[in-house]
Amino acid sequence: MSKNPPTFAKPKRPNSIATTNACKLCKPLGACLAFKGIEGAVPYLHGSQGCATYMRRYIISHYNEPIDIASSSLSEKHAVYGGGPNLKLGLTNVAAKYRPALIGIATTCLTETIGDDVAMYLRQYAEDTKGSVGLPTFVNVSTPSYSGTHMEGFHAAVREVVAQLSEGGPRGETVNLLPGFVSSADFRLLHEILADFGLGYTLLPDLSETMDGPALLEYEKIQQGGTPLANIRAMGRARATVEFGPTLDSITGGDVLKEKFGIPRHRIGMPIGIRETDVFFRLLEDLSGRPTPEKYAKQRGRLVDAYVDGHKYVFGKRAIVYGEEDLIVGLCSFLTEIGVTPVLCATGGTSGRLKEAVAAVTGDTLAEQPQVFEGMDFFEINEIAETLAPDLVVGHSKGYPLARKLHIPLIRVGFPIHDRVGGQRILHLGYAGAQQLFDTVTNAMIEKKQDDSPVGYFYM
Repeated sequence: MSKNPPTFAKPKRPNSIATTNACKLCKPLGACLAFKGIEGAVPYLHGSQGCATYMRRYIISHYNEPIDIASSSLSEKHAVYGGGPNLKLGLTNVAAKYRPALIGIATTCLTETIGDDVAMYLRQYAEDTKGSVGLPTFVNVSTPSYSGTHMEGFHAAVREVVAQLSEGGPRGETVNLLPGFVSSADFRLLHEILADFGLGYTLLPDLSETMDGPALLEYEKIQQGGTPLANIRAMGRARATVEFGPTLDSITGGDVLKEKFGIPRHRIGMPIGIRETDVFFRLLEDLSGRPTPEKYAKQRGRLVDAYVDGHKYVFGKRAIVYGEEDLIVGLCSFLTEIGVTPVLCATGGTSGRLKEAVAAVTGDTLAEQPQVFEGMDFFEINEIAETLAPDLVVGHSKGYPLARKLHIPLIRVGFPIHDRVGGQRILHLGYAGAQQLFDTVTNAMIEKKQDDSPVGYFYM
């Protein structure tokens, strides 16, 4: 097969600007989730009430956990006269009712369009409340939806938390880990891995408990868990920063720590599958001075054995992969090493780095390179998908109509998962995550073959 097959042009849109079923979510939604991963934090949207309501409903349907998102509740009047008074009143109300340690303030389309200067409002608020007791820490971030995706909002919030709170000083022995937007189960796995390597660390953010906690007899206004503020302030004294994300295209938290405090930054891909997890574990060996613990070596060995056992069911299958850019890169690495060919990679993001990053993890293995498109919506994905004869679709729940139309399995990963329970418990990272993904993909292929068989079978 040729290494350079004919490529598809991105479908031409009519002479209008419109999106049909976007392959992304809004920027402040990502910021709210990043803030939710900080201990004692309340996310706060400077905009209309509808934005907060929409985002709460969207997040709850994935995590099946409560999330409060405060709002300055602007109306038509404030679009003319400015939202400063409502912002200040809202901050006072949230501080009184929730007693948070931090309020994370994200802007919306409305307040960015009218030009509200949130930083100035916060300076005025600090002056107005000077001497008050019990006020929380404030962090603000600019997140207009019209300029990016939920992933950009997530990383922007992490960057501003680091930039506004981290402090310098004598270098310590801890390591910073900025993993990006992964599942609560993934955050718990990262805690386990770092502890097993004997590393002192700060994980920012940390949604392991705040968005997947135990059942309680009484409702908590602010869920337990999250990255402690003291640890965030100490990030400027760490000895290294590890950051997941080969497609990050703006200044990140890792960049801030490097430029402001001189902390070395190690940027790697999401550790999905054997190859990318090996890279992560080699880095942890270097940082800790310890070999990989035996339990992970055994996990890797069992995973290799599983690849061999299930190879005949997945080899040569063709996959459409969509979603967040860094997740796509990790999934392509994983799919390639199990014998599945990604034929289309599509994202709503526009970093300009996705094609290069996908090629870096697939180029030595695939005879046919996948078609890679940024700035896509599901209307465009559908148009191209029908020509590619895929065997499976890999991505979040918004791709279900496509999988249903093509009569092929949907492997649900990432965010949002609205049509199944347990989206927050899907494990993507590490050898353990690859094992779960491999079993899911392989069983989906077996089930498809069974369902399509005129006689069916039940013995392998």
